[in-house]
Amino acid sequence: MACVSADAVVGQARFTEYARAKNSVFQGGGKARRANLMSQAECDHPVIFILFGAAGDLSHRLIVPALYALRRQARLPACFALIGVDRASMSDQQLVAGYRESLGNTPNGSPQDRWDELANAIAYLQGDLGDEALYERLNERIRTQEKAWNAKAEHVFYLATPPRLFSSIAEGLASARLHHDRKRSRIVVEKPLGSDLASFRDINAALTRDFEENQIYRIDHFLGKETVQNILALRFANPIFEPVWNRNYIDHVVITVAETIGVGHRASYYEQAGALRDMVQNHLMQLLCLVAMEPPAVYEADDIRNRKMDVMHALRPIPAGDISHHAARGQYGDGWIAGEKMPGYRNEAGIAPESATETFAALKLYVDNWRWQDVPFYLRTGKRMAQSNSLISIRFKHPPQQLFRETRIEQLRPNWLLMNIQPHECLSIELQVKQPGLEMRAHTERLDASSCGISQYGIDAYEALLLDVIDGDHSLFLRYDEVDWAWRVVDPILKVWSMERDYIHTYPAGSWGPSEANRLFIRDDQDWRNTL
Repeated sequence: MACVSADAVVGQARFTEYARAKNSVFQGGGKARRANLMSQAECDHPVIFILFGAAGDLSHRLIVPALYALRRQARLPACFALIGVDRASMSDQQLVAGYRESLGNTPNGSPQDRWDELANAIAYLQGDLGDEALYERLNERIRTQEKAWNAKAEHVFYLATPPRLFSSIAEGLASARLHHDRKRSRIVVEKPLGSDLASFRDINAALTRDFEENQIYRIDHFLGKETVQNILALRFANPIFEPVWNRNYIDHVVITVAETIGVGHRASYYEQAGALRDMVQNHLMQLLCLVAMEPPAVYEADDIRNRKMDVMHALRPIPAGDISHHAARGQYGDGWIAGEKMPGYRNEAGIAPESATETFAALKLYVDNWRWQDVPFYLRTGKRMAQSNSLISIRFKHPPQQLFRETRIEQLRPNWLLMNIQPHECLSIELQVKQPGLEMRAHTERLDASSCGISQYGIDAYEALLLDVIDGDHSLFLRYDEVDWAWRVVDPILKVWSMERDYIHTYPAGSWGPSEANRLFIRDDQDWRNTL
């Protein structure tokens, strides 16, 4: 297998080097993330991180482990405090002990190195999130901490709660005037951002009633992944790709996010959401935008998001009467994964016996602009698939000349550009070269970035995103109109599927989804690309 340097393929792979390269690659337009946020002498960047839903699964599983990893790497400010807020009755020590126990189950290692530094910065505030008195007590806690530091701090309000609580929390923060500092106060919200276009607009109205758009950070954790960020570096730091990144040379694009897991403990949520809402409307649509967007003039949040919105505006609407030609769905049944028998979706705990919720969704979309006219983008996601893998596959067109018709080469295989997002972060190009020997035969050779494999730097998506929140960088977060337009794309499909609940195609657990998804392809020589 041939191998080229990761630097040659994607630019800087290391997290800190990639951050410093933002300005050099994009002509000095944006503020680079600080390589080390920790002050050696004083509180030069104090941060108070208020975590609503502090006792919940998201806080234990992702947010606090990410903060701990940042502390271990000396990337948090010297003056950093975490105030956990929830309705559960517990002490500071009990909350800290719960976090410490959770860290033992994370990839970030056992809780020992510098754990005490983070643990000593954690405090707990118990109360009803709908009670205005809670926010007055929170305000008092924040002011007390700032007096201890003798410095004004930045306030990060992280809403690791169900969306139904967003409005109450935003109103409570406003009642205590914790929102008024437009530069220092930031509010972070997690998906699901609504269940359809109307509900998203209700949530957005509740947030923007008191907070400005530049204070709101809508998280899509896929955008924090190293390979996703490298899509921009691959495209715009390597001019060799620009001449062929268009409809003249690219046949189609396949974006797959496959999981071997089932619904697990999320049955109640998943029954209401399904694959289309859970994955396509956010993660896959964002990946499509990064692949299809035009170059930003500078590496700044607004310019990047404007270019993504250009893609959204150019998406060809799907007529309600043509949904079946552009969308397919399925639900996993009984099957085998890694030698273990897996139950079907309807046999999972908490799932209705006659459920018509899709665990697999596939779309065919077109971007009607000068670059991508009539190039199909195939999006696919599913649970209980054969492998857990997230992959962007770009297939190039066959050469227009049959140069090798008189040789032993029966048919040239196409060239592929492959961007694997998880579990392995990898960039790969497939080329056709001559096999050694006297006869003219071709075989596929892969050029892999030397970073293919598990990242040696161990940078987690949440670590990158939390650093950006602290630094006030919106580049990897969603603007309201991005989410709004993504809902406009999937809303017609959701409405049709909600009326067609009598029958849903099934696929065996451990497979690559229902065969009905193949009808989305416009030619017989197109197919799903499953893995590297």
